[in-house]
Amino acid sequence: MMMIAIVLLTVLALAYANGANDNFKGVATLFGSGTTDYRRALWWGTAATCAGSLAAVALAEALLSNFSGKGLVNAELTANPQYLAAVACGAGLTVLVATFAGLPISTTHGLVGALVGAGWAAGSAISFERLQGTFFIPLLLSPLISLGVTVVVYSILHAVRTRFGITEETCFCVGREAVEIVPRMDAALMLERVEQLTVARGTAITCRQRYSGRFFGVDVSRVVDPLHYLSAGAVSFARGLNDTPKIAALLLVVPLFGKAGAIALVAVVILTGGLVSAGRVAETMGRKITPMNHGQGFTANLVTSGIVLAASRWGLPVSTTHVSCGALFGIGTVNRQAQWKMIGTILLAWLTTLPCGALLGALAFATLGLVTGGSPS
Repeated sequence: MMMIAIVLLTVLALAYANGANDNFKGVATLFGSGTTDYRRALWWGTAATCAGSLAAVALAEALLSNFSGKGLVNAELTANPQYLAAVACGAGLTVLVATFAGLPISTTHGLVGALVGAGWAAGSAISFERLQGTFFIPLLLSPLISLGVTVVVYSILHAVRTRFGITEETCFCVGREAVEIVPRMDAALMLERVEQLTVARGTAITCRQRYSGRFFGVDVSRVVDPLHYLSAGAVSFARGLNDTPKIAALLLVVPLFGKAGAIALVAVVILTGGLVSAGRVAETMGRKITPMNHGQGFTANLVTSGIVLAASRWGLPVSTTHVSCGALFGIGTVNRQAQWKMIGTILLAWLTTLPCGALLGALAFATLGLVTGGSPS
């Protein structure tokens, strides 16, 4: 029973780390583009993630199976609490360290590394064919696909916007009241004008970029923000659908929970982790990869949600982190404002996630064996 309790605690710690590192990623563009503030974005992302997590009960059977280790390590190991606790511990520690550093890494990569590392420490054979086909290929290709699709989709939407005469403008506001509307200004001039208006009016002035024009008779400025919110919600929903069953799979060995119970418990802890500890990663995702406007944020979310939802439907373990970052890299490439130093740091973190998860998973398995005397129960 002690090992079962350890499984429960380590899996819940992993779920908390996942929420802290991942929950804000779906709504990072709402925050980064100035569409809304951190707190509102976080609550919207949390609600949509919750819906995706609950949907996983019916829609994510394949991911539950893949991340229990079946077919990757010896069959008897996938029911061994010591192994499952080691996987959760290795992946959880990896994600927690990255979260503290403010780096958006992939829980999926951490889990795959820990599955392999703990399996190796347990003396199991590793199916490298399954590792490559089921895990490596989707994980490696998905951010590249996301980047490429984002560049194409944004270029098309930009061309359509230009064709219909939809322009960008800068609005200086007090609350919701527009004080001054001018053609789009760059950041330096915008800040200078904010200071001038603040001094002249004696009240705080805020500014935001927005679109002006009509598309088939519809005022674009009235629909871009709602569409951006919907696309951010779709990304968060997709993340909940894709990530929750991966973590819940480790709880199936606990007799108290069935599949639905494991998913529900993991979902609650994921949401808690996001609400309490998402701030550092939110700053990186929203403001340190690339500046963006509302249309660019909407495009990134549209691509991310489409790829992750499709992958979840087919049981492919793509990383929401890599897909969403790939989309932001694409936006930065198109608008030529990508912060390549930060992107390089993120890519380095990605490269070390899987080996770090494997090392910590192996160490956790060995340590748990010493603590419990090798007893699986």
